Amino acid sequence: MTITIYHNPSCGTSRNTRAMIRRSGEEPEVVEYLKAPPTRERLVWLLKAMKMKPCELLRRKGTPYDELGLDDAKWTDEQLIGLMLEHPILINRPIVVTAKGVRLCRPSEVVLEILPNADIGTFTKEDGQVVHGRKRPGD
Repeated sequence: MTITIYHNPSCGTSRNTRAMIRRSGEEPEVVEYLKAPPTRERLVWLLKAMKMKPCELLRRKGTPYDELGLDDAKWTDEQLIGLMLEHPILINRPIVVTAKGVRLCRPSEVVLEILPNADIGTFTKEDGQVVHGRKRPGD
C-alpha cells in the first residue's frame, strides 16, 4: 500500500513528517490538499479512520476559524465538513494514511506509530528537536 500524506509544503510539521516517511525508506504520495482538497467522501473517511470529530480536525491558526465563529457549538458535523471543503486551510495537517492506520501527525513523530518501517534512527527536525525512531543496524 502506498503511503499518502495530506501535505502543506509551507508547514514545518508537515515537512518534518514527509522527511520521516522518506527516512523510513518510503516515497509517499503527496497530496497538497490546499491545491487538491479531498472530496467530501474522502474527508469523512479520513475522520472516521482517525476516530475524530470534524471539530477536532479544525485548524485555527492562519485560517478563517475565528472569522467564521467556529468555536460556537451551533455548527453540525456536516456543516463543519462543508466549511473544511470550502476552506481547505481549516483542515489540520499533516494527515498520513498507511496500511497500519491513519493519523493526524501533530507532532510529526506520531507518524512513527503507523509507518511499516519506523526504524529511522535519530532524526533532527527543522527546529533542532531530535526524534529517536527505533535504531537501524549501524546507526
